Amino acid sequence: NAEACGICHSFAADGRCISLLKILMTNHCAYDCKYCINRASNDVKRATFTPEEICELTIEFYKRNYIEGLFLSSGVLKNPSYTMERICETLMLLRTKYRFNGYIHVKAIPGAPDELLLRAGYLADRVSINLELPTAQSLSKLAPNKSFKTILEPMEKITGTIAANRLALGKDARMERSSINRYLTGSIFNQNGTHNGQAALSGTQRTALESGDKLSLPAVSKDMCVKRPFAPAGQSTQMIIGATPETDLTLIRTTQHLYKNYDLKRVFYSAYIPLNEDSALPQLDADVPLLREHRLYQADWLLRFYGFQADELLSESRPNFNEQLDPKCDWAIRHLGQFPVEVQNASYDMLLRIPGIGPKSA
Repeated sequence: NAEACGICHSFAADGRCISLLKILMTNHCAYDCKYCINRASNDVKRATFTPEEICELTIEFYKRNYIEGLFLSSGVLKNPSYTMERICETLMLLRTKYRFNGYIHVKAIPGAPDELLLRAGYLADRVSINLELPTAQSLSKLAPNKSFKTILEPMEKITGTIAANRLALGKDARMERSSINRYLTGSIFNQNGTHNGQAALSGTQRTALESGDKLSLPAVSKDMCVKRPFAPAGQSTQMIIGATPETDLTLIRTTQHLYKNYDLKRVFYSAYIPLNEDSALPQLDADVPLLREHRLYQADWLLRFYGFQADELLSESRPNFNEQLDPKCDWAIRHLGQFPVEVQNASYDMLLRIPGIGPKSA
């Protein structure tokens, strides 16, 4: 049982289970988010790893075949810049001194300087910035030190840098997904799939991109220039489910917007576990909405791989999922006029809407 060691399990596209050491660099935090056990106003034991300690833990676990990668997050120690600098120092040591070539997922700190986000992106495989909550109103209510502006601006810059790096490597600017995903033709991409905005690029990088040359990646160390793709596993985010009264419709509309405008690889959902007593939060004895979280993940798959739109799955008159049925079956029952389907003549898009048929079967 690896749970006590902080080992979490992720799954690759081909079904492989990948074990990651999931830790906080520190649980000291200057912020006072109402939902967080490590908020500044809570009286909890505090601890901070040094970069060397994280590296040694990761390597020793890796040598024993306990893990295949690292998931590194952190509370805000002193300020975002200081915290992000310590995270980058850790990643740099892992990649250079310890020669760790395994998977690294790093949580970027909103408000950190652009150059530190850039450095983290070249050292890690995936970068994520937590949106936390689906609306600006809820965020300001529960996390007064955070704002959509400080979260979405770096998210947009990371999106632009990923797209530019992919183009420079001869790939499509967009992350690979289902061929019928309709939500990648939004404001950040032209009709031909190239990236509209290049604000994240320096002048030299933009010239190299326009001339078709490969980008010269920035040196992240005085002693050694580490040349890696920028966040090759893409960018993700996470939202808390059940701490605020937003409906499932609001959540999946926000999710669809993030996929369309920020080309995220994944949006993760985290069922709220009552930990703090606060008038703005559910009671401590409230149930953890695990089944609701599961239905949102199923709906997320429908958005990314099945061609559904948020407003097809839910509506203003029916804003929450039926927890007794998966969203695809529920949609089919509400659209019985489209069934039965003659599978020999049906389009690929229609086949995907039949319960029990997925992209491979279709």
